[in-house]
Amino acid sequence: MDNPALTADLPALEKILGTIGSSFEISPTKFQESNQTANPPTKVDSRNGEIQVAANGVASTSSIFVPAFPLENLGDFFFHADDGIRYAYVAGAMANGIGSAEVVEAMSRAGMLGFFGAAGLSLPAIEAAIDRLARNLTNSPYGFNLIHSPNEPDLEQAVVDLYLRRNVRLVEASAYLDLTLPIVQFRVHGIRRDPHGRVFTPNKVIAKVSRVEVASKFMSPPPPPMLRILLERGEITPEQAELAGQVPIAQDITAEADSGGHTDNRPSITLIPTMMALRDRMQSRYNYPHPLRVGAAGGIATPASAAAAFTMGAAYVLTGSVNQACVESGTSDAARAMLAQAEQADTMMAPAADMFEMGVKVQVLKRGTMFPMRAARLYELYRAHACLEDISAAERSSLEKTVFRAPLPEIWRQTRDFFQDRDPRQVDRAERDPKHKMALVFRWYLGQSSRWAKSGEPSRKIDYQIWCGPAMGAFNEWAKGTFLEKAENRQVVVIAMNILYGAAVMLRAQSLRCQGVFLPAQCPRLAPLELKELGSRLE
Repeated sequence: MDNPALTADLPALEKILGTIGSSFEISPTKFQESNQTANPPTKVDSRNGEIQVAANGVASTSSIFVPAFPLENLGDFFFHADDGIRYAYVAGAMANGIGSAEVVEAMSRAGMLGFFGAAGLSLPAIEAAIDRLARNLTNSPYGFNLIHSPNEPDLEQAVVDLYLRRNVRLVEASAYLDLTLPIVQFRVHGIRRDPHGRVFTPNKVIAKVSRVEVASKFMSPPPPPMLRILLERGEITPEQAELAGQVPIAQDITAEADSGGHTDNRPSITLIPTMMALRDRMQSRYNYPHPLRVGAAGGIATPASAAAAFTMGAAYVLTGSVNQACVESGTSDAARAMLAQAEQADTMMAPAADMFEMGVKVQVLKRGTMFPMRAARLYELYRAHACLEDISAAERSSLEKTVFRAPLPEIWRQTRDFFQDRDPRQVDRAERDPKHKMALVFRWYLGQSSRWAKSGEPSRKIDYQIWCGPAMGAFNEWAKGTFLEKAENRQVVVIAMNILYGAAVMLRAQSLRCQGVFLPAQCPRLAPLELKELGSRLE
């Protein structure tokens, strides 16, 4: 039977724990041994903030002081300082502008960091976002995405050239399988010594990785062969090449666990400590004056997941899927509504449009859409046939009727026109290589499916490609029955502040348990709060 004293006092106890802007003291009290040993009584006097408890059924001998817990104390202090932010919370880039300028602006104005989702967008669209953010966030931090493009290296180079020309100083590098010359060029551009003789790099990279071999390259100085190429091209001077050998490509590594989009589905509870062990080895090896840091991403959607990441030593937390479901994201109301209904088992791996031929997959929403199954079928056909003409007439007819909704020659015409403008070499190769032509045609569906979801095309709802990880289901379960259950009430800053606040309360409560103080298993209960209520608790 529940102890009635605990049941009666739980709201007052939670109120004290939740007022993280104030400290409080737990005083010793006598505990009479009885059959209630497993449930020691808790007496809460909410008027003066004093809690009297027995520590695990044994009378305490001294008071336990619980200090105030400012949210600014979560994460790594120098990560805050280096990026000019108040909270160690990042909204990661979501491709095709789903990580929108609105998301970036809201995060930046709230003292957090946001990345614009430049992947998949045209250069004019990216430059328009640069114009807007430079105009609206003159003194606030923000960044842009830089995605690895193994099939379109010229596009990756063109994006870097744009960033350098427009003085974009911070990028989130994602989906990298190896270092490329453009990412190295971005990092070392403008490197010099400051007036105190220290190496100064105006451009910063935060690399999102899930593999040790890739992380180790980002934690290392630029490869000498790449520096030599940049030197020969006149991009850097001999002095800059020498200075580049003293800094890592990325001082900050985001350990990307099971997440939406590109992911290796690694569990965060093993990935984060693995990356931290690598960080320590690389820091010891190179002795950088500014130590390497590791942040956490993938599965960060609730106070508990953020608290776990910070407990493991994460310098910051990064969210993705939950931001896509917010009103500021660059996707459609229809996609947001589907995300708001997702459960943890409602995701599936499907072929990636940008790395289709390589067999790379992305994690997407399965509930309410046939996209992952249809995309998987296209990849099976690609693996099994040398060209479109080798596919049986019945299979081709089925594809034209259900997936493409147009004759395949018409789909090829649209695909050819697209690549004639974007990368004509792809068309030349397809004319010579029928299998590559088949890949481009199949990629038409994979590319269009994400655009249909973003625009909310009603006739193609069954084909929406919505990048999503199991974090979305965890968030929906936490938000159930609260004002955040409805998609139209979800805002990036409200969600971010609730996650940070809840993490702080959980860590505060756990510190009591670690000192032997009994707290009920259900304490603290952390339903999402409106910003006004959060503000009063943070004072």
